[in-house]
Amino acid sequence: MIRNIKVFIAVGIMAILAGCSVKYSTTGASIEPGATTVNVRFIENRAPINNPTLSQKLTMKLRDKITSQTRLTQVNETEPRADYEFKATITGYSFSNAAVTNVDQAATSRLNVTVNVTFIKRIGDKKGFTQSFSRSAEFPATQLPSTVENNLLESNIIPGITDDIFNRAFANW
Repeated sequence: MIRNIKVFIAVGIMAILAGCSVKYSTTGASIEPGATTVNVRFIENRAPINNPTLSQKLTMKLRDKITSQTRLTQVNETEPRADYEFKATITGYSFSNAAVTNVDQAATSRLNVTVNVTFIKRIGDKKGFTQSFSRSAEFPATQLPSTVENNLLESNIIPGITDDIFNRAFANW
């Protein structure tokens, strides 16, 4: 009798475990099993003030991140039906004061960048999204924005926005 109960429990546990599947990834990316292609369209810059190289740098960084951390292949921009598609626009690019001293002088300034992203998913549950992603970086107000701008973009803002978009699309964050 006890042997039958043990066999019954063992069979039950095996049946439960057989029905479960977990997909592990070193990047944390969750890609649909049949997905093979992605189209990251060129990111347009529609911000009133802009950096002339930001669109290209952000587009390339996002494409590189997706192709290096997933099995997806970037297709030509004119490809009408990629499994995943990203359309994005830079909508904000501004400098502002972040901290003021006791004599009404800026002590710290901030560069803010906002990108509006539409993610289209044509495979699996087909749940895409439209969302704005913003990042900022601070710098001493004694420095001219033109001297620190490219470094802030390259080292902080572009990688941060790229990570946020990637995580939202593939890691369900």
